[in-house]
Amino acid sequence: MAQGAMAQAGRGYAIVIDSRDAVAGSPAVAWAADQLRSALATKGRLCQVARLADRVPRAVFYVLVAGTGSTPAKTFLHANAALTSPESFRLTPGRYSNAPAILVSGGDARGYVYGLLELAERVAFGTDPTSALHPAKAIEEKPANEVRSVGRYFCCELEDKPWLWDRDFWPGYLDLLAHSRFNRFCLAFGLEYDFPKGVTSDYLLFPYPYLVEVPGYDVRVMQLAESDGKVLAAPVAVSGDERQKNLAALQFIAAQTAARGLHFQLGIWTHAYQWTDSPHAYHRIEGLTPQTHAAYCRDALAVLLKQIPEIQGLTLRVHGESGIPEGSYEFWKTLFAAVSGCGRTVEIDMHAKGVDQKMIDIAAAAGMPVKLSAKFSAEHQSLGYQQADIRALEIPKPGQKGEGPFSVSSGARSFTRYGYADFLETGSRYKLLFRLWPGAQRHLLSADSEMAAAFGRSAHFCGAAGLDLMEPLTFKGREGSGHAGGRCAYADAALSPERDWHKFELYYRVFGRRLYDPDANPDAWRRWLHGQFGAAALPVEMAVANASRILPLFTSAHLPSASNHAFWPEMYTNMPLVVGSEPSPYSDTPQPKCFGTVSPLDPQTFSSVDEHAADLLAGNPSPKYSPIDVAQWMEDCAAAASDFLDAARARIAAHGAAPFPRAEADVLIQVGLGRFFASRLRGGVLYAVFQQTTEPQAALLALDQYKLAREAWSAAAHAAAVYQNDVSYGSTAMRRGHWSDRLAAIDTDIQALTEQVRAAPESVEPSPNTRRAILAATGRPARPEIECLHTAPAAFEPGAPLALEMTVPQQAIEPAVGAVFLSYRHVDQAERWQRVQMQANGVNFSAAIPAAYTQSKFALQYRFEMRAKSGAAWMLPGFNAALSNQPYYAVMRKGA
Repeated sequence: MAQGAMAQAGRGYAIVIDSRDAVAGSPAVAWAADQLRSALATKGRLCQVARLADRVPRAVFYVLVAGTGSTPAKTFLHANAALTSPESFRLTPGRYSNAPAILVSGGDARGYVYGLLELAERVAFGTDPTSALHPAKAIEEKPANEVRSVGRYFCCELEDKPWLWDRDFWPGYLDLLAHSRFNRFCLAFGLEYDFPKGVTSDYLLFPYPYLVEVPGYDVRVMQLAESDGKVLAAPVAVSGDERQKNLAALQFIAAQTAARGLHFQLGIWTHAYQWTDSPHAYHRIEGLTPQTHAAYCRDALAVLLKQIPEIQGLTLRVHGESGIPEGSYEFWKTLFAAVSGCGRTVEIDMHAKGVDQKMIDIAAAAGMPVKLSAKFSAEHQSLGYQQADIRALEIPKPGQKGEGPFSVSSGARSFTRYGYADFLETGSRYKLLFRLWPGAQRHLLSADSEMAAAFGRSAHFCGAAGLDLMEPLTFKGREGSGHAGGRCAYADAALSPERDWHKFELYYRVFGRRLYDPDANPDAWRRWLHGQFGAAALPVEMAVANASRILPLFTSAHLPSASNHAFWPEMYTNMPLVVGSEPSPYSDTPQPKCFGTVSPLDPQTFSSVDEHAADLLAGNPSPKYSPIDVAQWMEDCAAAASDFLDAARARIAAHGAAPFPRAEADVLIQVGLGRFFASRLRGGVLYAVFQQTTEPQAALLALDQYKLAREAWSAAAHAAAVYQNDVSYGSTAMRRGHWSDRLAAIDTDIQALTEQVRAAPESVEPSPNTRRAILAATGRPARPEIECLHTAPAAFEPGAPLALEMTVPQQAIEPAVGAVFLSYRHVDQAERWQRVQMQANGVNFSAAIPAAYTQSKFALQYRFEMRAKSGAAWMLPGFNAALSNQPYYAVMRKGA
């Protein structure tokens, strides 16, 4: 009799939990066991869940959930070795009670959960459940990162109330996070605005009075306008019933999160209760004064912590944009008293911008674990490595002082705004956590397993705790810009997913699994992809992956604004090439504010447009990656994405099914963006050559490139016809609208360039320097490929010189390599890089980082600069083909 028939006859599958093990018997493990039972039921297999202390049912297959030292484990080969890493698990195939079996063991409750969910996924997306449950050999996995978090932000009453209140929304969403091996979920309020000024839509902006009634205070929320901005005839108090509904929603979400073994984090980003210059605010907080404000916040937070015992951590914005002026230490000391007095462990996570030692000491004095959460790459998604340096605009100047509410973050600690700053100091009283902001990519599907693996490696850079993702669609409808009818903003309702997260399921699966293990087997998401796209699964994955590299690359290499409030390359507001053709839309960018002067996010690794043009004309190659390197990579990614999309179209069975047209449109848009930005970079270098030489041929070619860029943008806008005319992430034009809206500014700049070309001297034969620069700007760049040998030290001894050596192949010495330089720096973004020439001894080059320099509490980072006798220059290590590695070495202190 076949196993399926046997199951139907009464001998089905059995999940047996060792009830003597408190961890294996925890509620989260029971939930995961039920996920496996449901997956088997979907395949038509009967399955019972039993406790080992009970009478174990007869079964055709057993799933035993027990510790490595348990009695059941003794019957499995190689199953007794202890699992020492938190969240690790082992799946050991064998036999139990004369039937095939699998032993699920975990390093802790989450480890058991992940082991059971791994089996559930294999069953759900496989064909034969027994084969899916019985691998040929044991599987053991452990996490690379302590924190793997997803944050969802309430930013718009009109668009976000539906998902906040919808109890049918949360189980599937949280199931996906757990299956993807995220271990933390943060639900955050108070980020509708960067600063409580010019406020309109403000529901839950100051969240406490919307959630709890606090004894001893008469604090009320007065509604002044509907969620769509329609002004009421008279103010109306938000009712106690609505406040209770909000609290009940939060309690439900927290409980559902905890039931899956996830850490629940509550984010509160605004503590102001009054808005400035906000005559059109939808609500008003009454009953608070400056004298009662801090105590009310403390007592309200205490009520929340009591009412929602699943809260395990708080994420707080503590700089001036919170509405609390920097340096208001007594306010935070008062607030943290609610945490220290709650009777359980609650992590304090402070957004790192503007944090100084006094704020750290105040948080630590609460007696709770402290984390600082730094922006990974300004307010955008970059390539997946920690930038080697920060922009000049963020470097603190000697004697620089801040004023007003930003007295710290705009003063001597300005370098804390957009990176890890000096927070990776060894022996600190906190752990550093990175947060990946949604400036560069927020609306289009992006999921590249190679890039996700890069983030999986860099999330624990120099001892950091991990990564918090601000999920797709973050800030949708912000600043009162929301629309009813769904956050995904499709023009055709047939394309809208039932739940907004359905569109981005590949993103969650890829990022979650690669944050857990950067080398995770691609089957972890490909089995789901196959269920969605059948034979087209792999080309769909590769089309999305190649398209997804384009905007992070552009962000790393060319960042006109570090703020997500301004720079949104998905729907780019045009930065003029010609100074004065139109006002620059970006404020935090070098003077003169035009395309050529824009700084890279990482100026140690990439050169700017004007910088590269000057290098070309001077015949002085830079080891940095040039705008032309970047353009070529984007062109290659766009071409690969387009080819894979063609292959997917040829294989897709149900061409009209929504998942494929959604993915197809987003790939096409990103392909268009890649070609647009590539031509802008090539044209920008050519225009800079013209500016620096006045030779007209460079200007003519720059104009040609700009026209190609416009064609590419027009193609992206055509593909974006699937979206509504107003895809809104804010109140101003640069944060909302449609791709087609941006063509007018592009045309204005092209016309200004056309007029300059007409006014230029008659074309003459370009000079040799200009000819060389034109060839470089229009051609395919090539860098020397020399396999040099270097082994990074495992650690360094503080106060001792760190000797470094690199070996160059003999055949490369005489014809190619002329000199090698060592660049190094503490892992402290307040500092700049040092550079020394290495000493040559045959094929070996050596140098040492001085003892005085290694006497530091910071790790070290370094790279090599190669100079060829021909003049070529490049850096080692460089980027790999997928742009997914760290282009420098990092070495920790011994004992760190």
